[in-house]
Amino acid sequence: MGENIQQGVYRIEEALGLAQEQGLDLVEISPNADPPVCKIIDYSKFKYEQKKKQKEIKAKAHKTVLKEIRFGPNTDDHDFNFKLKHAINFLEDGAKVKAYVHFVGRTIVFKERGEILLLKFAQALEEYGKVDQLPKLEGKRMTLIVSPKVQKKK
Repeated sequence: MGENIQQGVYRIEEALGLAQEQGLDLVEISPNADPPVCKIIDYSKFKYEQKKKQKEIKAKAHKTVLKEIRFGPNTDDHDFNFKLKHAINFLEDGAKVKAYVHFVGRTIVFKERGEILLLKFAQALEEYGKVDQLPKLEGKRMTLIVSPKVQKKK
C-alpha cells in the first residue's frame, strides 16, 4: 500500500478510492498471489526509478572484449614471442584472446604444425589465462580461445 495507509485486504473499489484520494495510482505488484498484491504509488515515478536502476545495472555490467592474434603455420620464434607479449598484455587488461592459425593455399597439409603452435601458445599463457576452447579446425582456420584469469582485488 501507500505511505500512510494501513496494510490489509481491501476491495478493489476501496483501494482505488484510497489511491484517488492521495492523487496516486493503484499498481498491481504480484498478480498471481491470492489475493493479488497491489501498492499505491506514483506510477510515473516508479517507472522512472526502474529505468534508472536498469541503466545503472547496464553500466556496471562487464563488457568482454575479444582480441585476435593471427599466426601462420610456419611462424618463427621471434614472431611467436612478439605475439605472445601482446596476448599477455590483452589478458592482463581483462580481454579474451582468440589466437588462430590461418592456412593459405596448400599449407593446410601442415595441420599438425598449427596445432602444436597453438598448444605451445596456450602453455605459454597458462599463468595469465585459462583455455576456453582447445585448438579446433574450422575451414582454413585453427582457433584457440583463452580468457583471463580472475585477478584478486588488492
